[in-house]
Amino acid sequence: MENNETVKSQTVLEYSNATNLLEQSAYKYQLQDRETPNLYRYLFDYEHVPKVSFNHRFVPINMPDEIRITDTTFRDGQQSTSPFTVDQIVDLYKFLHRLGGPKGLVRQSEFFLYSEKDRMAVERCLDLGYEFPEVTSWIRASSKDFELVKQFGLKESGVLVSCSDYHIYNKMGLTRAKAVDKYLGVVKEMLSLGIRPRCHFEDITRADYYGFVVPFAEQLKLLMDESGIPIKIRACDTMGFGVTYQGAALPRSVPGIIYGLQHYAGFPSSLIEWHGHNDFYKVVTNASTAWLYGCSGVNCSLLGIGKRTGNCQLEAMAIEYASLRGTTDGMDLSVITEIADYFEREIGYDIPPRTPFVGRNFNVTRAGIHADGLLKDQEIYNIFDTEKILGRPAAVAVDSHSGLAGIAFWMNSYFRLSGEYVIDKHSPIVAEIKKLVDEQYESGRTTAMGDSELEYMLQTIDFDEYERLSHINIKRK
Repeated sequence: MENNETVKSQTVLEYSNATNLLEQSAYKYQLQDRETPNLYRYLFDYEHVPKVSFNHRFVPINMPDEIRITDTTFRDGQQSTSPFTVDQIVDLYKFLHRLGGPKGLVRQSEFFLYSEKDRMAVERCLDLGYEFPEVTSWIRASSKDFELVKQFGLKESGVLVSCSDYHIYNKMGLTRAKAVDKYLGVVKEMLSLGIRPRCHFEDITRADYYGFVVPFAEQLKLLMDESGIPIKIRACDTMGFGVTYQGAALPRSVPGIIYGLQHYAGFPSSLIEWHGHNDFYKVVTNASTAWLYGCSGVNCSLLGIGKRTGNCQLEAMAIEYASLRGTTDGMDLSVITEIADYFEREIGYDIPPRTPFVGRNFNVTRAGIHADGLLKDQEIYNIFDTEKILGRPAAVAVDSHSGLAGIAFWMNSYFRLSGEYVIDKHSPIVAEIKKLVDEQYESGRTTAMGDSELEYMLQTIDFDEYERLSHINIKRK
């Protein structure tokens, strides 16, 4: 091996059926072993906000034929919350099955196998007999854990293969060469047992891409070709350092990472998966970009739960799929609302109210001028038909700023009035309710009005009108 030197084989030209062009191929990179770690101090000096560097190299968009979502709610996600009960895991797994639809767009879900509770949850989820999400595991690199995978008949398991020098040198006390030897030994043992390895390239956005990531991936490709068993690479943006900017340099470039795994290491899209974290508010954009540049799988958790700032939000990527493909492909997006309700009601998880798609107030307005717009045309202030798609109708919170329009919208929404039954903001009953609302805030109230309070006001002002409105939908049925 030549020390600290990247070695390329002679360039070969091959005709690409994808681009109809002659393209250079057969780039081969050797592992660059070194005595000391490369910590990219010019990017990550730790005393300042990490820097983004550019080399103005551009790679083409290369959306795969099939893109999919995988789930880590019960593995990475569960590490950040109070542990789920077995029943809660099974219920959430059922939600994932329904959300993914008949095509299994939520393709896999990964589980721990360490405790009795973990194993019981796996057994019960397997007993449901669902094809999707496929139950997979995450294990330590030990023969005992491999046997657990075989015991449950699981076909795939994740295994940690950290790839940055922060982990290799500073955490594990190894060199790059010793780390590769260790990792390959683990993967070979998994292959000998017929287990599909899913190699978690931990901290890839701080790793020496051409000096470690690609050479190691090439070794995995050789093992895959020899064994005939697929090996998956999960590119883990462990610290959320990934960026999507065109022309950004490695190791932080999401397009560059995916392009290199395909074109230099020879991995097809179907065997590449992205796993991101939200430390810099980029987790959804990074995952979508991974799709766009050739990665089939994006790994997510429900509501984005996960260590530190969390994982990529699974519900966000379900919406993103529909945006990029122009179809839900059978996904039942209304399940997203059921999942959010379950987390709050059964698990006691507090969802920030302004969280997109799942927060209590994500499609709720307070300003009277916005409520007036909603009365005239919901498209003015609602992102899409949230009632049809998510089972969440647009709503107005009535407070000191809602005005006549806000109260009228609340009445139409609460009593589900439409067509000839819609109440106009100039209706006398609306003015009467507003008068009582204004009195509340003039007396020092600061919180929004609840449905039951507004309902009581209407009953007090005109009980007959309340009865009439309450029975309109009954009559129509």
